[in-house]
Amino acid sequence: MTSETIIEELNTLLRGTYMGIRSIEHYIQKVDDDYVKKVFQSMQQEIKIDALKLAERIQDLGVVPADDEGFSGSMHSFMHTLTLSDETDPILKDAIHGFEKYGVQYSEELVRGDLDPKSRQLAEDVTDHNRKHAEILRQHLI
Repeated sequence: MTSETIIEELNTLLRGTYMGIRSIEHYIQKVDDDYVKKVFQSMQQEIKIDALKLAERIQDLGVVPADDEGFSGSMHSFMHTLTLSDETDPILKDAIHGFEKYGVQYSEELVRGDLDPKSRQLAEDVTDHNRKHAEILRQHLI
C-alpha cells in the first residue's frame, strides 16, 4: 500500500461525501414536510463533519484534500436537480438509494482497497453513517 493510493482513495471518498452534501441540499430545497426537512438538515450536518474528518486525515498525510465533488460529481449534481421529484416519498426513496449505492456500496469498495488502519477506520465510520442515514429515511416513508 502506497501513500499515493491511500490519498487517492480518501480523496475519492471525500469527493463522494461532498456529492452527498450537495444532494441533501437539493432534498432540503424540494421537500415541503418540515419534519423531514429537519431530518435532512441533521444528516447534512453529520456528513459535513465526516467531510472535515476525511479532509483532516488527508492533510495529516501531507496533501491538500479535494475541496469539491469533482467534475463528474458536478455533472451528476446538475442532472439530479433536473430529475428530482417535488413529492416527499419519491425524495426519500431517491435519498435512500443515494445513501445505499453511493454512500455504502462505493465506500465499502474503497474500504476493501489498500488503506492504512487509521484511514480504514475512518472510511468504515463514514460508511456506517451512510447506512444509518438510509435506515432513518426508510422509517419516514409513507
